Amino acid sequence: MEQTYAIQLEEITKTFGEVVANDKVSLSLARGEILALLGENGSGKTTLMNMLSGIYFPDSGRIFVNGQEVTIRAPKDAFDLHIGMIHQHFKLVDILTAAENIILGLDGGRLNRRTVAEEIRTISEKYGFDIDPNQKIYEMSVSQKQTVEIVKVLYRGADILILDEPTAVLTPQETDKLFAVLRNMKADGKAIIIITHKLHEVMAISDQVAVLRKGKYIGTVSTAETSPQQLTEMMVGRAVTLDIDRPLVEHQTPRLAVQDLTCVNGEGVTTLDHVSFTAMGGEILGIAGVAGSGQKELLEAIAGLQKGTGHILYHPPHPDQPVAGQHVPVNPQGEELLGKSPRQIRDIGVSLAFVPEDRLGMGLVAGMDLVDNMLLKSYQEGRGPMVDRKTPRKLAEQLIEALEIVTPGVSTPVRRLSGGNVQKVLVGREIASNPTVLMTAYPVRGLDINSSYTIYHLLNEQKKLGVAVILVGEDLDVLLELCDRILVLCGGAVSGIVDGRTTTKEEVGLLMTHVPGGKEEA
Repeated sequence: MEQTYAIQLEEITKTFGEVVANDKVSLSLARGEILALLGENGSGKTTLMNMLSGIYFPDSGRIFVNGQEVTIRAPKDAFDLHIGMIHQHFKLVDILTAAENIILGLDGGRLNRRTVAEEIRTISEKYGFDIDPNQKIYEMSVSQKQTVEIVKVLYRGADILILDEPTAVLTPQETDKLFAVLRNMKADGKAIIIITHKLHEVMAISDQVAVLRKGKYIGTVSTAETSPQQLTEMMVGRAVTLDIDRPLVEHQTPRLAVQDLTCVNGEGVTTLDHVSFTAMGGEILGIAGVAGSGQKELLEAIAGLQKGTGHILYHPPHPDQPVAGQHVPVNPQGEELLGKSPRQIRDIGVSLAFVPEDRLGMGLVAGMDLVDNMLLKSYQEGRGPMVDRKTPRKLAEQLIEALEIVTPGVSTPVRRLSGGNVQKVLVGREIASNPTVLMTAYPVRGLDINSSYTIYHLLNEQKKLGVAVILVGEDLDVLLELCDRILVLCGGAVSGIVDGRTTTKEEVGLLMTHVPGGKEEA
């Protein structure tokens, strides 16, 4: 007897102008199964899932749900077929409660709030969620917001779920909780598709793995019968080493000394509590911590975007040994950065590059093309009223080639690029400015394995040039392999600074949830 699948895609094709996003893709998903969808950035994973969720309509091909051919022209069609997609960027109204977001758009939102809250609690207890139906979205952590998104589709009857990069902004502990929930949903007969670039998560949670490459379907393999190396080769089309280099730079010099840095937000909450450390030129200093431990505030304070008390002292490289061609005046006591604006920091000769976690907020302008986004970094260097557009255009073209950015051209608005390609543009632009200090928050978030290793290589090259690299990361395995030292934040305080070569994942994990005294240890 032929098996009836929850989902079957047959020869699905979707094009955008001359770009073929999906080229005759076929795959299937059974009930009680978790299918991981893998592929490099721009390989068509999200586009394919957007056709299942009703955001796009295929140019050709057929979709079957529970053995019946269906037509999905809008998200409502997908909901009627019990298909729910949890997007990488949440679609929630911050000022509403969890319950209000969950019922938003259903019967005009005029449902009985008490009944809704009880139904939400029932769903939560069944699958292992932890959610307060009456809590406002703006009061929630990232993982709690994601929980609301998942409960929202379950409340509306979804038994086929699609999760796009669900762990991209989660801590290891939050990821473990999510996977426990997904296993409970799988045991209940739900069919689940998860898009992720993290191969160790693929191996931990999925039953089958389907691989796309440049819009084409490469194949589906059983997770139990494959390996991260094989999956990488299927994605990239060639052998790729999974070892992360950690070169040793012998002559390290202090570049940035943070002393008793304390920051308080608008609500009077202390976000950084007497943080002290030194970032060395010629090293990668990792920053670890659960979400909201002060990582964002720390980088913004150094960049001149956050007020605080204490000191942030910049020590320039010696004039005889400039970093990447930078010539800056020498102040043996260090230049005080705290209290200065980004423009003032630049004017005193500090070449500081900042890759924030908010790619399309603080990083790039979504409506601008690649050339104009390059120009944002350099337009103040021009003389007179004329703006030099040739140099940023050349830089954009170089980045497209060097980082394999998938785009129709330099005139393409950034908002039309995939999340991973947006990240490549941002990282590439900042590194191209030849910094003496490079700060980056989650630089490989949403990047495929090949692109991630390209970024690791770029960070190592900056380190070898004598740049002080400060890396906020979410993947402890990568931090342990890449970083020379790891500073751990907990509740806005330094709970420890450990040697990346000798520490363990367990030690760092304990420091992430415990403050022994807030003093620098190494």
